This record gives sequence, structure tokens and C-alpha cells, in this order.
Amino acid sequence: MKISRIETYTDGTIAFVRLVTDDGAEGFGQIAPYNADIAAAVLHRQVAPHVLGTEVEQFDDLVDTLFDRNHKFPWSYVARAVGGVDTAVWDLRGKEANKSVCELLGGAPRAIAAYGSSMRRDITPAQEAERLKRLAGEEGFGAFKIRIGSECGRDRDAWPGRTEQIVSACREAIGPDMALLVDANSCYAPARAIEVGRLLEDHSVGHFEEPCPYWELEWTAEVAAVLDVPIAGGEQDNDLAQWRRMIRMDAVDIVQPDVCYVGGITRAMRVAKMAEQAGKPCVPHSANLSMVTLFALHLLAAIPNAGDYLEFTIDNPDWATNLFAPALEVRDGTVAVPEGPGWGVTVSPAWLDGASRQVSELD
Repeated sequence: MKISRIETYTDGTIAFVRLVTDDGAEGFGQIAPYNADIAAAVLHRQVAPHVLGTEVEQFDDLVDTLFDRNHKFPWSYVARAVGGVDTAVWDLRGKEANKSVCELLGGAPRAIAAYGSSMRRDITPAQEAERLKRLAGEEGFGAFKIRIGSECGRDRDAWPGRTEQIVSACREAIGPDMALLVDANSCYAPARAIEVGRLLEDHSVGHFEEPCPYWELEWTAEVAAVLDVPIAGGEQDNDLAQWRRMIRMDAVDIVQPDVCYVGGITRAMRVAKMAEQAGKPCVPHSANLSMVTLFALHLLAAIPNAGDYLEFTIDNPDWATNLFAPALEVRDGTVAVPEGPGWGVTVSPAWLDGASRQVSELD
């Protein structure tokens, strides 16, 4: 069964990938959101020529070759393009075997506990605290993540004093027993990260995500060595060698590969295995309700070192709605792996009809 055609469908923000084999089998995957049209162009120019004509069963070995063949361009856009193809291959395999992807990976479909993930820094501490308390009652969430600092903020807060105020307000609102997590999005140099970390320890925060610029591994390792609050990170990283360094130097206590950023399920599983061997849990990054959260759900249902929660946004953007069915839903604080083979969902035909289509196929 050879891959004979690769199609991409994009609206610029997001792109789906459809693979078709020489016997008519098909699978759907997704390219990482944001500038997905660029990653789709990279896919057709730099990845598709090496994929077309390949036996589906040989794709795992081909993943490394795709990076070798693009050795001058080994980073984000190539990884995103490969991830689109890889996730489509796994869907195709599942449909052919009549199994879900998590079963192919060695797991079983089940419901996974989710944490409600806030994406907002434009919200006041009082407003954030109120909505977390409300969502705990309405959706049954047993954990939440909030944003502190500012994105790549060089020690600057979203506004003066917000971090201290929001951590205190949210902890008070949800009570002492519910897990509270925070994300700094590469905000701090080590000294300020440690200062903030002490505040987080005082409020029993469950993890401190990306405290320092993610590319400054030594800074993050310095912070992790000093604080008791677990350090989480890795969502941006797409280089497996960098992942090995990160884990070896204990820069993070919790690994957070993003399936779409790292290059697909095949490479995300490798990161999860590295973490397992080092005794570290894996909580995949999934910041919107496109297929990335679906991919993370299947991964968590399969790996032995799955963390306690699936990341599930409470601020889904308009572009990430009505993309596939059935939609992922929180019920009593959990999200279930969809029933059915492959990813267990159908990409919206209406969305595909309105997207820009590009095709690469065998002559």
C-alpha cells in the first residue's frame, strides 16, 4: 500500500492533510496552526517528493530520512510539515486496522482527566478567579492553568503586580485542594523566575511552565535546580537532540511535546519514551481545539508515563471551531477518546470545501 497522493487544505491559520494510497485508502492529519499555509508549501516542496511512492508500513523509518533530506532546514516548518503527513499516516493505519490510534500505540480508548487551560492575560485577577470557580462547577474541572508574566516578557508582567494578584485570587477561588498550574511563556530570567517560583510554592502551585525563554536551557535548569515546584516545558521544541539535552540536564520535570510542532505522533512518542526512561511524566501541549488536542488525547491514552491531565483550553479561538465531528467535550472534568478507527473523527466537508487545496501526486 503506497502513498500516491498528498493533499493540503488551508485557510492560512490551519491546514489539514489528506493522504491517499494506490488502493484508495485515506487518512487525515493536521499541520500545526498559525502560518499553516507556509508549512503546507514546505510540505509540497520539501517533504512530499520523499513521501510519494513510499509504503505506508515503512513510514516510521522514513521520518528520520525526511529530516536528513532537509538538513539545511531541520527546524520548525519542516517539523510542522512532517507532522501533518505523520498524523495522516496514523489515521490511515487505524482505519485500515479498524483500531483507534491509541490502540495502535499500545493503549486503549478511555476518558482522560482534563485541566481547564486559560490563554488570557487581558483578564483581571478577579475575573479569572470567578470564571475558574464557575467552570469547576459547570464542567467539573479538577485543575486549571493560568497565565502569569507576559509572553517573552523580559521580566515584565502584563501589568504591574498582576502575577502576584492572580495567583492569590485563583487559589482562593478554587480552594486548597484543586490543582493550580501556571504558564509564564518564556517571561523570566533566572533571578525573577526563582522569585516568582517562591510565590508559587507558597500557593501550592502544581507546575511552573516555561519560566525562562525556552531556548535558554541552562537558565531553565538553574531554576529547576532551586525550586520545589515542578518545572514544565518543551512545547516549542522540535529537535530530538535538544529534547535529549533538556531531559539529561533536568531542565524540566514535566515534558510537554506538541504533536504538531515536534513532527507528529512518531516523534512525540520518542520524546515520551525519553521522558519515561528518565522518570518524568509527559503532558502534551494542546492549546486549542483543533486536532492537536485530539492527538494529545490519543497519546495520553497510550503512554505509561502520562501526566495527570489533558490540556483543554477554555478560550478556543473561532478558527478552531467546527473543524471535525464529533467535537471534543468535557464531561465531569474528563474528555473521552472518540470511538471509531484512526482519530475517530471526520473532518468537516464544509470546511474543506472552503479551503485552498494543493495536491502532490505520483506521475
